Amino acid sequence: MVFSSLVFIFLFLPVVLIFYYLLSDRLKNLVLLLSSLFFYAWGEPKYVFLMIVSIILNYIFGLKVASNNRRKKFWLISSVVFNILLLIVFKYSNFFVDSMNSLLDTNLNIPEIALPLGISFFTFQTMSYVIDVYRNEARVQENVFDLALYVSLFPQLVAGPIVRYQTVDDQINNRNHTINKFADGVERFIVGLGKKVIFSNQLGMIADNIFAAQIAELSTLEAWLGIICYTLQIYFDFSGYSDMAIGLGKMFGFDFLENFNYPYISQSVSEFWRRWHISLGSWFRDYVYIPLGGNRVSPVKQYRNLFVVWSLTGIWHGANWTFMAWGLYYGILIAFEKAFLDKLLKKLPKIFRHIYLILLVMIGWVFFRAESIGQAFEFIKVLSGLSSNPTCNILFINYINESGYIVILAIIFATPILPRIKSLIKLKNKPLVESNFSYIFKSISLMSLMFIIVVILINSTYNPFLYFRF
Repeated sequence: MVFSSLVFIFLFLPVVLIFYYLLSDRLKNLVLLLSSLFFYAWGEPKYVFLMIVSIILNYIFGLKVASNNRRKKFWLISSVVFNILLLIVFKYSNFFVDSMNSLLDTNLNIPEIALPLGISFFTFQTMSYVIDVYRNEARVQENVFDLALYVSLFPQLVAGPIVRYQTVDDQINNRNHTINKFADGVERFIVGLGKKVIFSNQLGMIADNIFAAQIAELSTLEAWLGIICYTLQIYFDFSGYSDMAIGLGKMFGFDFLENFNYPYISQSVSEFWRRWHISLGSWFRDYVYIPLGGNRVSPVKQYRNLFVVWSLTGIWHGANWTFMAWGLYYGILIAFEKAFLDKLLKKLPKIFRHIYLILLVMIGWVFFRAESIGQAFEFIKVLSGLSSNPTCNILFINYINESGYIVILAIIFATPILPRIKSLIKLKNKPLVESNFSYIFKSISLMSLMFIIVVILINSTYNPFLYFRF
């Protein structure tokens, strides 16, 4: 089940909200826990047991780390090893075997293992919980059902943001429910849903068609359109899902941290990664980069730390050499910026810094989207105009005629134009009539947006979510 499905919007969510607010505060967590387990089991019932086992074992690890001073490090290591093995078995085992067969010309076979939804997200959450307890940065959770709620909470379960236990510890049993907070949650959910359905889905159809085409049949402009559409698609897909998760959290009284901050307005690669998937970047910073020494070690070790982090970031996203190449690509770029490039960039006008960032990010997305490294290089060759492919073809013209407007709108809304407009027209200390007008205008706008979303969902069967496979 995805947030952008009619089943979720008009059946699952209303039913959960009704039971949640009709029952007493004492039963609210139980409603959330049961509905979250049902939500996860909807697509893959057997893997809900895997998540339950993970919760129980990490609950035990947390208790052991908190209560056993002599062997707390042993239990911490046991927890990390268990969680990493969980990822290796269910996410990377087929990749390792296929790579070994290719490199050594062997014929090893193992049963195909399906990837459990959200395993990368909930595994990182359980690891961070035990590590934070070990560091005395979070209280141990003695109630296994409360820990289960933290891990399985359906708004952030299958695609993040990666919620740290210490940020929601107090909220699990003591959170505020107000009409204004609920209204903010509804607004945030609808905006995220609009990003997903109106922009990501429409752009995704173009990107999928272009990347599925034979390289020899692409024109240079068509290839550029494909990567522009994918660049926008993945942003609206993931940031839209994060918006929906944050909005749903508010509906149930939770406050999750922001996960995106308009990354495409960045002017350096380092800034881009401070704005993109913030929860993942901060996770690797706090649990890998800083423990390795961070910036407090020699320059050589700093670059080593960067490459470790970015290798892990790449492989975290998927079991394919393209993701590893994508991660190392960013490790190299950030190392260059750290060494000398950032000083040079600051001397350039902002527009050139921005063009530099966008071009590098789009090249990175080619590796992220391609099925193989070979395909990625062939696609980049077409983009650069170094291939024998034509500059333009009829397909590019058709795409522009049919969907050029959605690409332009997506580019505009990938910038903070809406917040700036809202800040300009925000009415402070104005007469009540004007305040009411502002409220009515926003309500009508949200209802209109929701109507457009529903019409699109009813008339379309294309509704993927990119980060489900990570």
